[in-house]
Amino acid sequence: MQNLEELLLDADLHSLITFLVVYQEGGVTRASERLGVKQPAISNTIAKLRKRFGDQLFLGRRAWIPTERADQLAITLRPAFHTLQEALASLNVESAW
Repeated sequence: MQNLEELLLDADLHSLITFLVVYQEGGVTRASERLGVKQPAISNTIAKLRKRFGDQLFLGRRAWIPTERADQLAITLRPAFHTLQEALASLNVESAW
């Protein structure tokens, strides 16, 4: 079993953020616009995550419907990233002093 540091180092935070944006936006087109990257990059990232989690994550072609596993991931990741975002914002404010 990996320790916490190894788990965090092995996690691809960029990919997980991309997943959350696709989840929130309901597809690749809007996610690519929001993230400022091309659609193939988003699709490649989702393909890697599908392999990592052993799940399709999204079904459909036009509207990406999240699978149960995608719902579980989003429910787990959203608060964690929100906490990280708040911590980073706090550090940025403190460094301005």
